[in-house]
Amino acid sequence: MNDTLTILGLESSCDDTAAAILRVGDTAEILAQTVQGQGQLHAAFGGVVPEIAARAHAEKLDLCVAEVLRASGLKLRDMDAIAVTAGPGLIGGVMSGVMCAKGLAAGANLPLIGVNHLAGHALTPRLTDNVPYPYLMLLVSGGHCQFLRVDGPQDYTRLGGTIDDAPGEAFDKTARLLGLPQPGGPAVEVEAALGDPARYAFPRPMLDRPGCDMSFSGLKTALLRTRDTIIAAQGGLTVQDRRDLCAGFQAAMRDALAEKARRALAACPDLRVIAVAGGVAANQAIRGALMQVAAEAGVQFVAPPLALCTDNAAMIAYAGAELFRAGHRDDMTLAARPRWPLDSTAPAMLGSGRKGAKA
Repeated sequence: MNDTLTILGLESSCDDTAAAILRVGDTAEILAQTVQGQGQLHAAFGGVVPEIAARAHAEKLDLCVAEVLRASGLKLRDMDAIAVTAGPGLIGGVMSGVMCAKGLAAGANLPLIGVNHLAGHALTPRLTDNVPYPYLMLLVSGGHCQFLRVDGPQDYTRLGGTIDDAPGEAFDKTARLLGLPQPGGPAVEVEAALGDPARYAFPRPMLDRPGCDMSFSGLKTALLRTRDTIIAAQGGLTVQDRRDLCAGFQAAMRDALAEKARRALAACPDLRVIAVAGGVAANQAIRGALMQVAAEAGVQFVAPPLALCTDNAAMIAYAGAELFRAGHRDDMTLAARPRWPLDSTAPAMLGSGRKGAKA
């Protein structure tokens, strides 16, 4: 990259309302960013309620934009373009972001760029570590899990993905089964650190099948049955029972992802980098296993800072900058999309996660 771009990014695909301003030249600098979560709004329901999420996005998006403009000391007219998540995700939230971006772009006479939310995650290693193309990406989050060969900002090859529950969704369901708070991933990880992963035997899904596809619904069901067996035998769960269940579940998830990562690397012997992004990439046990896989293969391992693992607008701004440099522009016909695969040539994955449609 030669010329410097200043991009405003907006993200509203699930339950985080985010805005960021990025300056992108030879490297990328986050000038300002904010993420407004909705955890308290959804806590009583045990998961994200799409209608509540959409209304909260509509109320918060302009406030987030005002906050990052103020923090950066810039005006809307100082932007080179506005990038916005146009899918996939909860359609009401995506629509809120797209409509806000359209209004800002029209009012300030700025180019509009619709960004695939998954591309935002997939390009995060370039934002944080300036990783060159091509590289292997494990995108692992609440609504998605797939191995991608990334050859360019619009050039993705899916090597495999989950056919049912995404890992983050499985963590959330596990937390609910064990009476832990949401979001489930961090809660399960805290408990697992104090548990014995070998006490309960959980399956390592789909390791008996070739390829890089994954399945985590059966793992969650195995935990449910084990929990019920313990309760039937002793009338309830002890604190240590819960910790050991979390440890066993997390170990099974870790082992499955690590083995599939080995297979994905073996399928792409020319790649020298494996990267991970998405909310579940914040899990230290999973990160550690993937680092070991990379070391065994003699390739570089890249993981973003924890703050950029979960949904954020900096990744959307960066993906928008890459698309802008490639000549991509959208107009006022830009539509919100609940489904939007990165690899349009690959067959559709089965199932639909609670936090977003599979793509």
